[in-house]
Amino acid sequence: MATQHASHQLQIDPVCGMKVDPAKAAAAIEHAARTWYFCGQGCAKKFESNPAQYDGSQATAPQPSSQENSSGQYTCPMHPEIVREAPGGCPICGMALEPQTIDASEMPNPELASMTRRFWIGLALTLPLLAIMFVELFPSYSIDILLTSPILAWIELILATPVVLWAGLPFFERGYASIVHRSPNMFTLIAIGSGAAYLYSIAAVLAPGLFPQSFRDSSGHLGLYFEAASVIIVLVLLGQVLELKARVQTGSAIKSLLGLVPKTARRIAHDGAESDIDLDQIQVGDRLRIRPGEKVPTDGLILEGASSVDESMVTGEPIPVEKLPGADLTGGTINGTGSLVMQAERVGSETLLAQIVKMVGDAQRTRAPIQRLADTVASWFVPAVLVAATITFALWAILGPQPRFAHALINAVAVLIIACPCALGLATPMAIMVGTGRGATQGILIRNAETLELFEKVDTLLVDKTGTLTEGKPSLTTLLPVEGFNETTLLRIVASLENASEHPLASAITKAAHERQIDLLAVLDFQSHTGRGVVGTIEGQRVVVGNEALLHSFDIVISSGDQTESLRGEGKTVLFAAQGDRFIGLLAVADPIKESAQEALRQFRDSGIRVIMVTGDNQTTASAIASLLDIPFEAGLSPQKKAEIVERYQSQGAIVAMAGDGINDAPALAQAHVGIAMGTGTGVALETGGIVLLCGDLRGIVKARRLSQRTMSNIRQNLFFAFVYNALGVPLAAGVLYPLTGLLLSPMIAAAAMSFSSVSVIANSLRLRAAKL
Repeated sequence: MATQHASHQLQIDPVCGMKVDPAKAAAAIEHAARTWYFCGQGCAKKFESNPAQYDGSQATAPQPSSQENSSGQYTCPMHPEIVREAPGGCPICGMALEPQTIDASEMPNPELASMTRRFWIGLALTLPLLAIMFVELFPSYSIDILLTSPILAWIELILATPVVLWAGLPFFERGYASIVHRSPNMFTLIAIGSGAAYLYSIAAVLAPGLFPQSFRDSSGHLGLYFEAASVIIVLVLLGQVLELKARVQTGSAIKSLLGLVPKTARRIAHDGAESDIDLDQIQVGDRLRIRPGEKVPTDGLILEGASSVDESMVTGEPIPVEKLPGADLTGGTINGTGSLVMQAERVGSETLLAQIVKMVGDAQRTRAPIQRLADTVASWFVPAVLVAATITFALWAILGPQPRFAHALINAVAVLIIACPCALGLATPMAIMVGTGRGATQGILIRNAETLELFEKVDTLLVDKTGTLTEGKPSLTTLLPVEGFNETTLLRIVASLENASEHPLASAITKAAHERQIDLLAVLDFQSHTGRGVVGTIEGQRVVVGNEALLHSFDIVISSGDQTESLRGEGKTVLFAAQGDRFIGLLAVADPIKESAQEALRQFRDSGIRVIMVTGDNQTTASAIASLLDIPFEAGLSPQKKAEIVERYQSQGAIVAMAGDGINDAPALAQAHVGIAMGTGTGVALETGGIVLLCGDLRGIVKARRLSQRTMSNIRQNLFFAFVYNALGVPLAAGVLYPLTGLLLSPMIAAAAMSFSSVSVIANSLRLRAAKL
């Protein structure tokens, strides 16, 4: 029983995987002591017909957005909830299923090979039929005798039969399946249209006496439409071949990423011997040699050597990055002129490149909210076309010129063929597939189609300071110990504690200790207080390092005078340290502003987006950074406070995006309409945010928004073309211009127009591969 229920927490449509606001859900169903919400009535009906398929109670229940073990499985690009173990046709729309997991191999597409073979054989048999049709245009006494000969009719029957029954067999199979599954689609119309023309023609050859005068021309002859049935099949086959070839290109971005990884790696054994091994033989901990100009085989750390590495194929940044021992390496990047020895840390599906490919593949199978419109229209379209064809037949049979029934049949067939809704269904998923792939080549990972659509509407951008506006590579500039402590002692205590932390400020402190060759101490009971600092036990005493709020929570009095405000006025972050109950000194860390920040902020302003800096840093430090960038800010924020600020702007009607490092900013990223996780190389948090920027550059957000705008523009163009095509095509095929011009649309022209509409939508989507971001 469908019900309506309001809630502010987004739910997942179990059928298509789309996020649904319960207050605005098209339908809700009570099942298994839970309310399930749906984006449209179509999803609700599918769930209601077989809840076990979608509620997780079946072990094999298809999941639209992700398959943990998707190797060897096939899915429909228009209906990602359909998952099969073998290639074939989608039971909903009839479209050929595609592999869920794209690999770098150039294996032939079995569907494309089959359709191509059927097309060429069908064309060879159809050309003689077309030649016979063209002979009719040159009337003479001898030709008239030939055209009315029973032998010629049998020749047409012999030529057309293999075209319709063999070359067109997939269309009839899918048309029959659509009726069985009660999901009428383009193949329903093709099968009915071409089948009607073929069966009528067979009856005219085998039993001509059964037809009344209303089917005959002025000479008393029956028209045969073998060439119409055959040409329809061949043209639809041509459209399928072109469409399949174009659809193969939508996965080119993923294939290009997979092609980055070399086939072999050079492993260094324990005795120093080197040998080439296949990539799948690499194990975590292996030492690998990378010679100048070679590709990095997997993710890991540099042990020996120094070089510059081209990471543009992963991050989109064209400038090579200098790498020294201890630096991260990403599989697929290209080594420069130096020789490197690396240690493998992540292999196989754990590498950054593998995660990128999986994320892009999952995103390509999600559905954008704008697709609801196409789904709604498509659900009513085929039944409406069948009604339109029936009305066309009736009107021509009653009011049309002689031979009335012949005209009625041909015009009804033309309506069925030209109105195939394939272009309408392809409009959104093809653009999403190409757009998300294009983003991946620029270091922009889109988690789902909903995010891609929503980002175009964002008008407010909240940005974290550290690692977003600043380099995220801070350096220790000041050590101010209290009396009784020196710089070395203070740094040893603080660095020992911070060594267990993942924060960029902690890295700066431990790096300074290593540079001064200071031995670190053992730490017990380490605790991280997100957004405030860290606590632990060193040599039996509690050590606290962080901001004033953290030390005050332990009743520790800070005595730093005016030095703190002076350092903060220079834009530096100040950390306070305490041992036991005693304040022992402060440290100042500087994090330079990114060179690209000013340019990116200018582009945001030009596009009408307001930018606000939100940071956990002190008011004075934040003010110094904000004044340099000329942006408003809010400082001294905990992670939860950042989320509350996002919610505040949302309550004012703003469409909010939040950009942060994906760890401390996780609550705000989750709260925002669009969460943007800023990352660099292998350190990126791929599971955080709707958009992940591998390069960690603010200009990447500008590129991501342009990608969203261009993709959505492309989808609107596709939908407009599909709607206009069908709005004009059906009346023309029905013969609306015949009273004025005497012209009728041949079913063969209708078939060509239908195939062209689908191919043109895909071709338009493929333009996104070259979109300038």
